[in-house]
Formats: sequence, structure tokens, C-alpha cells
Amino acid sequence: MTTTTRTGTDGLVEALRSQARRYHDRHPFHIRMNDGRLSRRQIRGWVANRYYYQENIPRKDAAILANCPDREVRRRWVRRIVDHDGTAGEEGGIEAWLRLGEAVGLTREEIADGRHLVPGVRFAVDAYVTFARTKPWVEAVASSLTELFAPDLMAERLAAFERHYTWIDRGGLAYFRARLEQAPRDSEHALEVVTRHCRSAQDQARAVAALSFKCDVLWSVMDAIDRAYAD
Repeated sequence: MTTTTRTGTDGLVEALRSQARRYHDRHPFHIRMNDGRLSRRQIRGWVANRYYYQENIPRKDAAILANCPDREVRRRWVRRIVDHDGTAGEEGGIEAWLRLGEAVGLTREEIADGRHLVPGVRFAVDAYVTFARTKPWVEAVASSLTELFAPDLMAERLAAFERHYTWIDRGGLAYFRARLEQAPRDSEHALEVVTRHCRSAQDQARAVAALSFKCDVLWSVMDAIDRAYAD
């Protein structure tokens, strides 16, 4: 099991942030994406498959809510579900991703019905939802802390799409712009929860292991897409 290198809150935060070296922004597929070296087929394959992750985020967050006994945490955490599912008067992240799909040349139907979904992506995402359902709720919260690394990734991805993939309708990039604000807010809350509840060395080690698992999930998603859409 992964262990923290120092005791106390500072050591835990340091150990969590150190997982950035395992984040999927370092995956070869993602590097090629940012360098402008993906074909239209590969971009479309990534968008179609990543949708399965996007549509399961609210289910993951609902599982955390179901297991969480802390009313104050639930009151703040539920915002994540609204952010992705949206409301009657406000577009959410899932709708924004469908618009991204349309912007890259896919139909909403072919994105939503999973016809392009590769088995490895389904397996990895389902494993993440199962983790959130079955692990202690604080560990599930810790697994969400890949959001610590997301703002930089989103900024780089947005710039790369605007620079290299000029064939994509700019209106379809709204999801990335929204996450530039949402991810820092969400990670701040999750980090607050984890540092408050994980005081022992064992609890801290489990929190870091949970984040490591999430990094594995995201990396596995990229691996599966890379293999399926190799040109």
C-alpha cells in the first residue's frame, strides 16, 4: 500500500499532490493530443469513449452521498451532481460533452448509445463507480482528488484544441472552460474533507492509495482508447 512520507496534514497533502506524476496528462495519447498529432478519427474516438466516464461521474458522486453520514459534506457535494447533470434551466457537463461530440462530427445518438465504447474503458469506469459504492466514503472522496491536477490539464487541452484542431467548432469547448472554475472549487472541498478525517498514518495511506487507484483508472481509459484508435 502507498504510504505517506511525513506525518500530519502537511505530509498528507504532499503525498496526495505527489500523485501528479501518475496523472493521465503524461499518457502518450494525451501528449500527442496536446501536440496536435491526433487524427480526426482519434479525436472522435476519445470524445465518444470519454463520454462514458462523464455520464458516470454523477453516479459516482451519488454513491459517495449515499455512504456519507456528514450532512454538511453532503450539502456541498451534491453540487457536483448538478454540475454534470444540469438543471431545467442550466446546461450541465454531460450536455456540454454531447455538444463537444457534435463539434467533432459525431451525432448525439452515437455518443449516447455507446456504439463506439471499447471494453477497456467500460471496465475501468465501472471499477471506479464500484470503488465509490463499496469503499469507505472518505476514501471515495480522496479518489476524486485528481481534480487537484485537472485545471492545468484543462487549460493546456483548451489551448491545444484551439491551436491545433481548428476544424472543431469552438462552441463545443465549453466543457473545458467550465472545468477551469469547477475543478479548483471541488478539489478544495475534497482536500478539506480528507485532511480533516484522515489523521492516522493508516487513514492517510488509504487516502493516497485511493488517489493512486483513480490515477490508474484514468490511465487505463487512455490505454484502451490508444489501442483501439491506433493509426
